[in-house]
Amino acid sequence: MPLKNAAAVAVAMIAVGLQALAPEARADSPAPPLPESQATIKRLGFGLNQITLLPNAARRLGIQTSEITEKQPGMKITPYSSIIYDRDGDAYVYAVAAPLTYVRAAVVIKRINGNYAYLTDGPPAGTRVVTEGVPELYGTEIGVNGE
Repeated sequence: MPLKNAAAVAVAMIAVGLQALAPEARADSPAPPLPESQATIKRLGFGLNQITLLPNAARRLGIQTSEITEKQPGMKITPYSSIIYDRDGDAYVYAVAAPLTYVRAAVVIKRINGNYAYLTDGPPAGTRVVTEGVPELYGTEIGVNGE
């Protein structure tokens, strides 16, 4: 009997542990989209869209931005928090196209050093990119589960 109880306790502990890890395992998943009344999406083609948020939606998402810099020719730097990966592993940033308007732009990462990503391709230096609220924008753009 004690072995059966020990096995049951072990199975329960594993199940609880897996449930505790579940949110981290989904960390790269898109966040739930905003209601349509909070954001408009314009199809740009090539699988990309322009997202325009209402001011209250941007505040609620905590949207913050930073500028891409270039320390040497051909090597741009952006905060790593601005990077999001799609389900194929391709890297993107959300570039600020106009106030409260964002477009996902492909980037090529050469390396990551601490909190910064070093890019060999992507938006030009000086482009403002979203650093906070990135998963929420992605969820708004593609919907949950690509819907």
